[in-house]
Amino acid sequence: MYNSPFLRQKASVRRVMVTVLVAMLPAIAVQVWLFGIGLLLQLAIASAVALACEAGMLALRRRPVARALGDGSALVTAWLIAVCLPPLLPWWMIVLGTAFAIVIGKHLYGGLGQNPFNPAMLAYCVLIVSFPALMSQWPGLHGGDAAAQLHWIAGGERTLDAMTGATPLDALRTGLHGGGEVASVMQSAAVGPAFGHVAGAGWEWVALAWAAGGLLLLAMRIITWHIPVAFLGTLAAIAGLASAIDGAHFAGPAFHLLAGGSMLGAFFIATDPVSGATTPRGKLIFAAGIALIAWLIRSFGAYPDGIAFAVLLMNICVPLIDQKTQPPVFGHKLGKPDGGAK
Repeated sequence: MYNSPFLRQKASVRRVMVTVLVAMLPAIAVQVWLFGIGLLLQLAIASAVALACEAGMLALRRRPVARALGDGSALVTAWLIAVCLPPLLPWWMIVLGTAFAIVIGKHLYGGLGQNPFNPAMLAYCVLIVSFPALMSQWPGLHGGDAAAQLHWIAGGERTLDAMTGATPLDALRTGLHGGGEVASVMQSAAVGPAFGHVAGAGWEWVALAWAAGGLLLLAMRIITWHIPVAFLGTLAAIAGLASAIDGAHFAGPAFHLLAGGSMLGAFFIATDPVSGATTPRGKLIFAAGIALIAWLIRSFGAYPDGIAFAVLLMNICVPLIDQKTQPPVFGHKLGKPDGGAK
């Protein structure tokens, strides 16, 4: 008996997670530069809570603690939660969201590799449904006074002033629901500062930074091209078609691609190997479904950005998608496991 000369790839959970964390650094740096240092404190709080909850749940389940804490999976979840949240939230909301993600979203289902839903998106949806007003308070571009941000996060008195501003998706949705048109809303003096050259002021650079990190993940073969291409391509196609039909009430593809969490979702969230589809065709269907649902929520829903809800809804469909898109077993015809033999 001879073993086949299989090629072994130097891959491990720790290597994958550390690479993801490194790929997130460009976007984190851009967000801190544009919106203030509140994000750094949120990252620290979320990381500490995630590690503490991970250790606590592992101890309760009588699993090895040190090895699991060192794989980096809890930190990736914590960082994804922190970058999705407005950097002005009080500390207890960050603690609540992170604890929910690790305890309920991850360990309730059996821990790493067993969770059917993306834990970070579960935390985001719980917080935005429970505290919609606080979740809409983003700092204005370069309006992040460090002392004030830290005071707010620590739970100090919150006074709305020029420091906070609407995100471009929220500003556009509010303007359109008020009877305006895309062009007039973007040029309005009331919400104009929220918009940049194509999408949101500052958000365009954040989106490009997420795309740069995503390209690193592709180059390192941490993710495959299927989900980013299908997600961004479908979102661009739907937005382009809607804009061509009624450009006064539907923003074009460039706006949707560079506003909100499109790039973050395409490269870092939808590509979660545990809660996402695993087959090549399944990944295309999974990502296209997320893009469609996200666009529908952005255009007709009550929330400005629907990526988190879209990801969770498509997570429900993953078992069926994977079942229906399994490639044929090598040496057998499709749909005939026995090769058609009688």
